[in-house]
Amino acid sequence: MREVFHQSLEQLQSQLVEIADLVTIAIDKATRAFAESDVSLAEEVISDDTKIDELAVLLDEQAIEILARQQPVARDLRIVVFALRVSASLERMGDMAEHIAQLARLRFPERAIPKGLKGTFVRMGELDVEIARRLSDLLRTQDLRIADEIRNADDDVDELHAKVFEKLLSDKWRGEAEQTVDATLASRYHERFADHAVAVAKKVVYLATGDWTADTDTIDLAIGLTEES
Repeated sequence: MREVFHQSLEQLQSQLVEIADLVTIAIDKATRAFAESDVSLAEEVISDDTKIDELAVLLDEQAIEILARQQPVARDLRIVVFALRVSASLERMGDMAEHIAQLARLRFPERAIPKGLKGTFVRMGELDVEIARRLSDLLRTQDLRIADEIRNADDDVDELHAKVFEKLLSDKWRGEAEQTVDATLASRYHERFADHAVAVAKKVVYLATGDWTADTDTIDLAIGLTEES
């Protein structure tokens, strides 16, 4: 029975990786659709978001069943609660990708990116895709060094997000109302996508260290113990 229980926990973690991989595909397609005004890609993202939602619901149901039947404690309990909270963040990341795709579809055949902001949004998209890929790697390997990489990339997204607002609020901005709204929403979706990834990364660190405020020394110690085992 104990072996079956631990197999169930491992399955939860495998399902998180599966969802994260789908989120990576979604944000990659969404950012390309947004940059290139590709309505076909946008439609794929919107349609495929249902799969992410369904997998998140399935994972939550399995986690709740484990809680009810096995009554886990200590680290086992942390794994189940971790899975529940991470699945929620991944589902929201999928929603952010869908929202970006919806903007691309809404403005088709015109470009959703206002003139003068294309380079900024293309870079934000590249960073979000890289963050999603690294997040999948983090969930797959539990390599805590990746958590730092995600946080650093999030800082870059935040800087670009601030630059978008500087542009929109400057006296030189001549965009129409709908262009201002599109740029504001798109920048926020990119920024929130990265924020959710950071939240997941923090939960992975907590799972490994048991410390929400783990410093570099604590993380390095956890990495060393993992490599030795």
